[in-house]
Amino acid sequence: MELALSTQTDGDRSVVAARGEIDLYSAPGLRERLRSLVTDGVRHLTVDMNGVEFCDSTGLGVLVGTLKRLREVNGTLVIVCNQERILKIFRLTGLDQIFDIQDTASPAGS
Repeated sequence: MELALSTQTDGDRSVVAARGEIDLYSAPGLRERLRSLVTDGVRHLTVDMNGVEFCDSTGLGVLVGTLKRLREVNGTLVIVCNQERILKIFRLTGLDQIFDIQDTASPAGS
């Protein structure tokens, strides 16, 4: 399954909704989208993973890299996920202690 991304931006805030699988093949597209947003001035980013069916270490690496870039510019990254199989990956890797993980996304302008 491919990865589909949609973005809603309002000023320096964006919500990127991902649907499908984030893996070795699709992660570069996610990385480019997130990098582009930060380069364009987005400082508060939400990645909605409620539509993600699978995420491997490559996808986690993209999220960690994005968090580092945002911290360098005093930005924030929120991960939205209510799927147990994806949340388990964050818990097993300890990334649930690093990321702000929430159940639902608020609109980009909130």
